[in-house]
Amino acid sequence: MSKLWPEKSTQFLKLTGIKIPIIQAPMAGGPSSPSLVSAVSNAGGLGSIGGGYLSPKSLKAQILEVKSKTDRPFGVNLFITDPGNDEIHSSDRIDKIINNYAEELGVELTGEVVPFPNFDEQIEVILENNIKVFSFTFGVPEKKYIERLKLNNTLVIGTATSVSEAVLLNKAGCDAVVAQGFEAGGHRGSFEYKDNIPLVGGISLIPQIADAIDIPLIASGGIMDGRGIYASFALGASAVQMGTAFLTCDEAEVNKSWIDLLMNSTDTSSALTNAFTGKFARGLNNRFMKELKRYEDEIPEYPIQHQLTRELRAKAKEMDNTDFMSFWAGQGSPMNRSTTAEKLINLLIEEYNDVNAKMSGD
Repeated sequence: MSKLWPEKSTQFLKLTGIKIPIIQAPMAGGPSSPSLVSAVSNAGGLGSIGGGYLSPKSLKAQILEVKSKTDRPFGVNLFITDPGNDEIHSSDRIDKIINNYAEELGVELTGEVVPFPNFDEQIEVILENNIKVFSFTFGVPEKKYIERLKLNNTLVIGTATSVSEAVLLNKAGCDAVVAQGFEAGGHRGSFEYKDNIPLVGGISLIPQIADAIDIPLIASGGIMDGRGIYASFALGASAVQMGTAFLTCDEAEVNKSWIDLLMNSTDTSSALTNAFTGKFARGLNNRFMKELKRYEDEIPEYPIQHQLTRELRAKAKEMDNTDFMSFWAGQGSPMNRSTTAEKLINLLIEEYNDVNAKMSGD
């Protein structure tokens, strides 16, 4: 085990009880399987369940499965967002576009709204199961939740895409903040903006947030190897959070089409889109993203668009039609490696130590 982590990282390791300052990003919707989460934790990092879409019952089942596979700390991530109501309202143009795609795929859209999980009940599951780390995205939890979690000795970690968001999370009582750079795959965690969503790259965002808060900073976005980890620490991070890098691990629940696209991607393969859910997210560009790009100002906000495209996405997945599926990935996707989670973490440590030795002149 490396003894070369910076002092800030050593302090973060003591805080969380993990051995390596690498967090597997909580990827909701499937990739963060119990097998992946437990494998990362067993390897010394912090595995994370992406629980945003999980019912309390399903969340509990995943937690218990992870616990059956590891006795190491792991985290659970939830969404802080308004689930909306039971009605879907959209523009005639967007409705027509979605219906045309559905007709092409042979999908009969029912308009059924699948209720979002009850946040209060999700929190109760986390408290009852004494989860070591609770992380969240898309906002700031009410004070009552943070207080209960901290009383339960659960560390609370928020997600920021700008300095102002990080300061709000610091003031709210978070124990650490994830600085999500523009390069990151998946949904932007932005919540404090009026007009344009924050799109700050990590090399600019990390040091600015580090200077603005007095709690540990976790760097995320485009970090794929030991060089990225070393750079993140040099910019002021105490740990790194990596998502895309773990998508091609054996334990991740990712279909073959997604893996093939990742392994054959280039530095310009990904793009930001709100076409699938109404929230901007970075994924591998495909027909649906390209054709709806011109209408992005008309696309209804999350969760309306998420509900509108739900049946379309499900049918596309069933057919393995990559034109209408969301393949979330960061800008570092060409650097993906096909391996196990344990081997990846060991390789990351080796790479980090190599860079550290070179920079130290050893």
